[in-house]
Amino acid sequence: MDSFEFNKIAGAILGTLMLTMALGLFSGFIFAPGTTTKPGYELPNAPAAEMPAEAMDAPQVALPILLAKADVTKGQANVKVCAACHNFEKGAGAKVGPPLWGVVGRPVATVANFDYSDGLKKKGGNWSLDDINKFITNPKAYAPGT
Repeated sequence: MDSFEFNKIAGAILGTLMLTMALGLFSGFIFAPGTTTKPGYELPNAPAAEMPAEAMDAPQVALPILLAKADVTKGQANVKVCAACHNFEKGAGAKVGPPLWGVVGRPVATVANFDYSDGLKKKGGNWSLDDINKFITNPKAYAPGT
């Protein structure tokens, strides 16, 4: 093969690589992914700090009334967001958050090999339905530093 033939092949390969690189850069400018302002996932219910003023002024519903009105299907739909960080199966280990199987009656902040926040470590006691309701409603008020 003479040098002219070699130059044509090398030029075709280099031209293809340059075109591929240019298309990658061009598509990167057009389809640049957005950056998140806050890490994590949006939960189904907005925290109390982000609720409108009229919603915060509304009287709190007692836990027995909430439990009586509970809808299992709606709860299963809402918990899908939580499943990204928590396991709900018996015997499953911790993910980003601790496993939640059998949490009622379990001592607070006691799952092995999970690093809890200082607020939860200081809380003590056992999880009750009322404690879980308070934690889900406003985690920062229940255990500061969470």
